[in-house]
Amino acid sequence: MNKKAQLILHPVRMRIVQTLLGNRKLTVHEIAERLPNVPQATLYRNLNKLVAGNILEVVDSRQVRGAVEKIYALGDSKANFTTEEFDGSTKEEQMNWFIQFATGLIDQYGRYLEQDQIDLAKDGLTFREADLYMSDEEFEAFKLDILAAYGKVMPNEPAPHRSKRTVSFIIIPEGDNTGNSGRQ
Repeated sequence: MNKKAQLILHPVRMRIVQTLLGNRKLTVHEIAERLPNVPQATLYRNLNKLVAGNILEVVDSRQVRGAVEKIYALGDSKANFTTEEFDGSTKEEQMNWFIQFATGLIDQYGRYLEQDQIDLAKDGLTFREADLYMSDEEFEAFKLDILAAYGKVMPNEPAPHRSKRTVSFIIIPEGDNTGNSGRQ
């Protein structure tokens, strides 16, 4: 688990994985078009690490002007972490993974702010936090609704009329301050 988390939660590798979400199969050139501020050598180095770590697979290849062009895809759910994979990790490891994740978001927001012109409203920039009270059943329905909403737009490909927007989703249950591990 630790090796998998270190592979995926690296800022460039996380962006590569996100580019391939939605069952996409892309060439290096297509990935590079979607990640224009990642230098080509960095892209190749991190693709190779993801393939070596069994996070990505080369699903096809074709001859292009005398060179072999590889087509990459995510391995069968290898980019997702399961509950079982977290069971053996320490609290310190989990905090480090969350910090890496949050650092990636901060980096992405910083890149957004570096643009010459930004329009927060037009660009749709928003971040919110809300305390929601739900039963376990309501929470499961809520999660399924969110996954369905993601599923509707995840297959969309880049196009002139589309803007890329990163949507991050974090659920943090309230900590138990009583020292009890069970629900009341």
